[in-house]
Formats: sequence, C-alpha cells, structure tokens
Amino acid sequence: MRPTTVRRRLLAAAALLPVLALAACGSDPKIASAAGTGGAAATEDVVAGLAKSEAAAALLPEEVRRAGTLKFGASFGTPPTAFYVDQADKKPAGIDVDFTDAVAKLLGLTVRREEAAFETILPALDSGKFDVGTGNFGVTAARLKTIDFVTYIDDGQGFAVKKDNTAIQPVTDLVQLCGLTIGTGAGTTFETTLNNRKNVCADAGKKPYEVRAFSESGALLTSLQQGRVDVEMSTINGLRHQAAQEASGTRFLGEFHRLDVGFALKKGSKLAPALQAAVNQLIQDGTYERILRKWGVTESAIKESRISPPEHA
Repeated sequence: MRPTTVRRRLLAAAALLPVLALAACGSDPKIASAAGTGGAAATEDVVAGLAKSEAAAALLPEEVRRAGTLKFGASFGTPPTAFYVDQADKKPAGIDVDFTDAVAKLLGLTVRREEAAFETILPALDSGKFDVGTGNFGVTAARLKTIDFVTYIDDGQGFAVKKDNTAIQPVTDLVQLCGLTIGTGAGTTFETTLNNRKNVCADAGKKPYEVRAFSESGALLTSLQQGRVDVEMSTINGLRHQAAQEASGTRFLGEFHRLDVGFALKKGSKLAPALQAAVNQLIQDGTYERILRKWGVTESAIKESRISPPEHA
C-alpha cells in the first residue's frame, strides 16, 4: 500500500475518534445522522441570525459590558455536547458551543473559549480564570454549595455496555452493578454517585462494584470495547449518541437519573440574570428548539431557564 494511502486511512480513522468519544443518550436515528458525523448537521449555523438583545444585555455587570467578552472554560471530546468536527483545524461544534455562541450574540459579547479538562473547570471559576464553565455540568446539591448554575437543558445519568453484552439489563438500582467494573469520567457526578453509594452492595451481601475514573472519554470507550470495564456511566445524551454510531459497538441501557444542566458560575456571580434572560429569549424566539433539533436531543428541552434550582429528586 502506498504511503499516501496509508496516511489518508490514518487521518480518516483519527477523524472518527471524537465521534466515538461519547457523551450520553441511545440508538436514536436523529442523533446518528446529526452530531459528530462531520456532515452538514454538525456545521449548520443555527445562531447566525441572532442580534443583540438590549433587554438581556442591560442585566450584565458593568465591568463585563465594558470588557465586551466572556471567558468560557470548555470541556471538549464528548459528542454531541462539545467536540471538534475537524481535529486538524480544531473547529468546535456541539450543544454547548451553539448555546454559548447564541447567548453571547444576544448579550453583545465576544466569546473567549479555552479548552480545559472537565475536572479543572469548576475550581477555576472561583479564581476568576473563567467567567463561565461548560461541559454538560449537571446541577447537584453538592455542586450548589460552591457553584451557581443557569440552566439550559435537561440531561442526566445513564449506562451503556458492549453491544454483544446481553447479560446486563437497564439499571434501575446500583445493586444491579455489584461485582462489576464501572468506567466513568473523572470529576463527574457519575463518579461521585458511584463512590457515595458503594455501600449498597455490602448492604445486600454482595461483592462491591469497582469504579474506574478516566480523564479522557476516548480512553473510557476503548476500555469498554476491550472488556477492561463492564459498564460505562455517563450522560444520557452522550451515551445515546455513542450507541447510534455503529463503530462504537455499544448499547445504551437507559436513563438512571435526570439532571438539569447549566452554565456554571462562581457562587454569587452577577452574570446569572443576564445569562438566564438570554436563554429564555432563545426559548421564546425558537432558536432554542432549532439547536436541540440540530443535535437530535429535543427530549432534553426545558420550559424556562432557572438560576441554581434544586437537584432533581
């Protein structure tokens, strides 16, 4: 085989990595044909026609209005939440990217987006490194102690297994996972949930499950594919999307616990009312539905944005 042919195949394989890198949902054909494929859906601009909203912008803190920018710390690598359509030019795409760009347009601000590891974003808000954090951050009681949120979608926790694994059925109770190895993202609500509830196996007189946390979603998927972990716990939308990609070889088991997802802010941030007003305007003018439809996640719609609501029961 000629070197140029080999190189083309290697590049093609590399382009599939973000598609298989996961995020959280199921075998939904809408998702399979949309996010992460690098096709027209992933590059469609559904926020281009938005203009500044004077009403929403008036709620901005004066120092932000003067600066004219918002510093976003963003986690990437998990379609359809946030990923790169083309690894070469690092063109960002995904639900978080569209909502970030749409909100900034309404507020008359420029986005300064910096990629960061998921587990480092929330601590960096308090230091002022970022104004806002994005990464499909679920609203939990623990996070609400130190972080404020402005909600924009509803997602949550789910499970997936290898497609040929028929022994494990939809998980409704963590006791079903006793004796298994569960892979999940480092610093996530999934890792916290699993570690905080390890006692369920001992209480049931069963062997405890083992939790393995991964900083990179691609490494987690590979471990599942190779049988080093039995089950993957991640976001509902991401797992559905992952399972819809034939090459992933995974099967979505179903939803476990729904969570509101929001822009993350330093506790007490004065940005919250402006962001909330912008999200609510997107809902009212139809842009919100267009974004969700683009990524095949209309089931994650919320009726209105809220500031730091309590965690879902």
